[in-house]
Amino acid sequence: MALENREGQKVPAVTFRTRQKDEWVNVTTDELFAGKTVVVFSLPGAFTPTCSSSHLPRYNELAGVFKENGVDDILCLSVNDTFVMNAWAEDQESDNVTLIPDGNGEFSEGMGMLVDKTDLGFGMRSWRYSMLVKDGVIEKMFIEPDVPGDPFEVSDADTMLNYINPQAKAPRVATIFTKPGCPFCKKAKAMLDEKGIAYEEITISNHGPSSKTLRAIANASTVPQIFIEGEYIGGSDDLETYLSK
Repeated sequence: MALENREGQKVPAVTFRTRQKDEWVNVTTDELFAGKTVVVFSLPGAFTPTCSSSHLPRYNELAGVFKENGVDDILCLSVNDTFVMNAWAEDQESDNVTLIPDGNGEFSEGMGMLVDKTDLGFGMRSWRYSMLVKDGVIEKMFIEPDVPGDPFEVSDADTMLNYINPQAKAPRVATIFTKPGCPFCKKAKAMLDEKGIAYEEITISNHGPSSKTLRAIANASTVPQIFIEGEYIGGSDDLETYLSK
């Protein structure tokens, strides 16, 4: 399988059939790329494990940093129909990424990235890659190695961001365990907001993660309990100390 690097070439001219607000809308590559700096990442299929757990969420998470570094749009492309891509968008962390349905594989074929995955029952799909496109011209491509399976080594969001600006810093992300009505939880969230640290809030209750879950993860029974980028911080006072450093 020959996977050609097309840096310096224009992207293929294709019209994508999309479904927006229950109406068919044609979207052209000219509309997507002309006069813009665009990051594209293409993957084998919506709802597939690597695509859902890592590839799409990280691009979505870093979208603000990409924008700060001159990127106008981030496109996720897959050989799936628009209904599948729309359903995947609703299911995923994708608010900052535009999902493009290359249902007929025309764009992927034009890129030389259409590959045969009939052994998996997928038919023809896109190889996994990413690229930086400026005014319709490909400046940089990161193509996954031609090895069996579904390699995911170089088309990730961090690799692309490092190419665009090696000094760019990814935003810190926190996870905070809370309970309804907890004043210390409210204080901790306010501190995170003040420092511009995005957070995922997990509410401890009888109908979801429980106090047993909290003890298993943080070895604690009180809330809040905070983690930042996987590092255990502790409670509200611990967070205040951590942020003051």
